[in-house]
Amino acid sequence: MIADNLKEVEERIRKAALAADRDPSDITLIAVSKTKPVPMLMEAYDEGIRVFGENKVQEIMDKYDEMPSDVSWHMIGHLQRNKVKYLIGKVKMIHSVDSLRLAEAIEAEAAKKDVVVPILLEVNVAEEDTKFGLPVNGVLPLVQQISAFPHLSVQGLMTIAPYVADPEENRPVFRQLKKLSVDIKEKNIDNIHMNVLSMGMTGDYEVAIQEGATMVRVGTGIFGARS
Repeated sequence: MIADNLKEVEERIRKAALAADRDPSDITLIAVSKTKPVPMLMEAYDEGIRVFGENKVQEIMDKYDEMPSDVSWHMIGHLQRNKVKYLIGKVKMIHSVDSLRLAEAIEAEAAKKDVVVPILLEVNVAEEDTKFGLPVNGVLPLVQQISAFPHLSVQGLMTIAPYVADPEENRPVFRQLKKLSVDIKEKNIDNIHMNVLSMGMTGDYEVAIQEGATMVRVGTGIFGARS
C-alpha cells in the first residue's frame, strides 16, 4: 500500500511542478509519520524516502535510534521551549518557530552544542484561532530580531493552511506566504535566507507546489488515515 501511495504522490508532485514550469527535483517530499510505527516508516524508507516529519518531540526521540542514520528528521509540530534540548543535533530542520522566546531557547541549546540549527518561521496566514504561528505582520520584526543569532539559520517560512474540501480555497494562503518570502528576501538581511517554503499537505499540496512550495508535508496520502 505504502509503495503504491508513494508512487502516486510522487507522480502528482511531478505533474504539479511541470504544470508550473518548475523542476520536480526542487520539491522535497516530507513523509509525515506521526503516530505511525517504525515498520511503516521502514516501508517508505525502502521506497527511497529519507525525509520524515514528526509533530511531537517524543516520537522523534522514540524513532531516532530505530531508523537508519541517513534519515533527515524534520520537526513540523508546535514546539515547547522545554523540549528544545532533546532535538538539537537530531533534527535537520525545525519548521515551527513562532516566537522570540522559542528562537532564544533554540539559540541557547544550539550554542551549548556549537551547532547551527536551520529553522523556518511558522506563519498563521489564514489567522485561524486554532493554529499556532505568527501573524503575517509579525514575521519581519521577528526576522530582524533573530538575524543576529549565530546558532540559528532562518531558511524560510512554513504555514499550515485551513482544512478545506476544495484545495483551490487555499491558493490565496499559499500565494500570500510566497509573497511574504519574496518581500523579506528583497531586504537582504544578514543570516536570513528565503529558500524554503514549507506548505501544502495531503489535501492541497499540488496547489501549494503551483504557488511555490519547496517542501510538502504528506502523511495520510502516504501512510493512510491516522490511527
